[in-house]
Amino acid sequence: MLESLKRPVVVTASINLNIVALTGMGLLSRLWCLSYPRAVVFDEVYYGQYISFYMNRVFFLDDSGPPFGHMLLALGGYLGGFDGNFLWNRIGAEYTSDVPVWALRLLPALAGALSVPMGYQIVSELQFSHCTAMGAALLLLIENALVTQSRLMLLESPLIFFNLLAVLSYLKFFNSQKHSIKYMGIFTYLLVLGIAAVHAWHLIGDRTLSNVCVLCHLLARVMALLATPVTLYLLFFRVHLALLCRSGPHDQIMSSAFQASLEGGLARITEGQPLEVAFGSQVTLRNVFGKPLPCWLHSHQNTYPMIYENGRGSSHQQQVTCYPFKDVNNWWIIKDPGRHQLEVSSPPRPVRHGDVVQLVHGMSTRLLNTHNVAAPLSPHAQEVSCYVDYNISMPAQNLWRLDIVNRQSDRDTWKTILSAVRFVHLNTSAVLKLSGAHLPDWGFHQLEVVGEKLSRGHHESMAWNVEEHRYGTSQEQRDRELELHAPTHVDVSRNLSFMARFLELQWRMLTLRGEDTEHKYSSTPLDWVTLDTSIAYWLHPRTSAQIHLLGNIVIWASASLATAACVLLFLWYLLRRRRDIRDLPEDVWLRWALAGTLCTGGWALNYLPFFLMEKTLFLYHYLPALTFQLLLLPLLLQHVYDHLCRSRLQRHLFSALVIAWYSAACHVSNMLRPLTYGDRSLSPGELLALRWRDSWDIPIRNS
Repeated sequence: MLESLKRPVVVTASINLNIVALTGMGLLSRLWCLSYPRAVVFDEVYYGQYISFYMNRVFFLDDSGPPFGHMLLALGGYLGGFDGNFLWNRIGAEYTSDVPVWALRLLPALAGALSVPMGYQIVSELQFSHCTAMGAALLLLIENALVTQSRLMLLESPLIFFNLLAVLSYLKFFNSQKHSIKYMGIFTYLLVLGIAAVHAWHLIGDRTLSNVCVLCHLLARVMALLATPVTLYLLFFRVHLALLCRSGPHDQIMSSAFQASLEGGLARITEGQPLEVAFGSQVTLRNVFGKPLPCWLHSHQNTYPMIYENGRGSSHQQQVTCYPFKDVNNWWIIKDPGRHQLEVSSPPRPVRHGDVVQLVHGMSTRLLNTHNVAAPLSPHAQEVSCYVDYNISMPAQNLWRLDIVNRQSDRDTWKTILSAVRFVHLNTSAVLKLSGAHLPDWGFHQLEVVGEKLSRGHHESMAWNVEEHRYGTSQEQRDRELELHAPTHVDVSRNLSFMARFLELQWRMLTLRGEDTEHKYSSTPLDWVTLDTSIAYWLHPRTSAQIHLLGNIVIWASASLATAACVLLFLWYLLRRRRDIRDLPEDVWLRWALAGTLCTGGWALNYLPFFLMEKTLFLYHYLPALTFQLLLLPLLLQHVYDHLCRSRLQRHLFSALVIAWYSAACHVSNMLRPLTYGDRSLSPGELLALRWRDSWDIPIRNS
């Protein structure tokens, strides 16, 4: 022990200068003049709003992915001292002096810069040469679309970074044993999971390993690829919901209980309302489904038309609809059918699951009714109305049985906000349901409410919850109307657990569908491969300087050809191996199979799902898939050089072609540089010379 202390402590460090150089070049290409332009560039108008929401602790909902990417952008703003007070209302708006543009764009730029050396390391971990790894990294470095996207306050660059990080981490993990930003990142995760499953299957069959060793390998993969991602996913949402504690513009998408858990907004109204609904309670009933719009059960003095446009007749009763705005006509009184009183008794008599009730419209005092008359827009269902006695032998049918959907027992009481309930019509067994159809002009384009038979099954559109609630105290109609117009009182508050809020948020993100609108720069997945489209990100207000999302056409075309060639070559090798013809040594074949599966699989899983998506798509959606192609291209070139070029002359010619091709890619990258950085004004002739395709939208100003 003493002898070892007499010797000096020596630390040996190994530095890969290739990685150092690539990191430096990546930082230079992404960080140079990062705060230019000091204007909102394309989707910065979209993500900037979310950053402001984070700064102001205001709740929002975005269905594009988990909140980690948004929190990264917000972290940049926080570190730069951004207070969130900027109006993100249009593309091209000049940033005010107090907006830290450099800080807001810093983290995406760093992600883009670090993706360059990471590409080098991935190829190295796949056991290819340093020259091939350098080629892959340099393609990531000079590709114009990747440079443009990573220099702005956007999420594709962090998505690509974490995709590559996941692949690199697993490869290092796998090799060591031998000696989601956006939801699109889930596909790369599935790719890594699939490769890990194949490796695990081979490990199980390795008789040189003990049972304990195999079990440890499997547990390590479960922890690294399942337990850790799930824990991180929950953690991101825990932080997200802890930060966004205030009411915001997206509240109406969420349930009443979720809204009431936020500061301000609905919480100001519902805080402290009586928890248990009693006979005589005055309530507003919100449909749980909330589609196509969040809305409340509503009625007004107008009646259904005697004859509809298609010639069908109606009951001419008072209309009942679902109204997407707060209104005094949304109030209803829960009445005991056996009593005339419309106020809460002392002590209150709570309404329980299975009780029969009547719903009295607060302003008109007419009772909710349904009968065997076809609904106006849904003739398979029954019309719902407030009963008007025309003395024409159409008796009232206004008794409803309360069914608490999320009850714990059959004696549960009806609770404000927390209980989801169904109203089952006693005479016909129809259930009060939101059909979602918009009524014509006579119904003021409000949403249709119908009575639907139970045999059609349960759906959220049949469920309602009490949102606003008070104990009614006035028996006279005039006093009751004044009471309904008055604000509700406040006494206590209720909060949802994190897990309840998390699960609801997941469901809303999965089911939320944005408006299916066309955009000037939207494109189809087929347009991306051939680079038939471009996006004008920013135009200088006075000069011809402009920024475009435009790929390097030499690299994109070569990458697509390389992908097709790799698949065909792989199939050719498989067929020959089936015939017991071994063109490659076994270790080379395994290395080639892993690299090809990883890169082509990464491309396919990040590209092909877009053909199934019903959403507005843009060119930048292709960039994660393109990244895997850029890794594949140098791998294919090395494979051709090592195993398909038979003579020295063939290798020399092939090397010369590769050098010429790479020189052309660098030349195109330099030509497109003014449109990548937007730092130079071009003449009309120069702009026209860059419009290599008629479909490229490059505006030309003559002045």
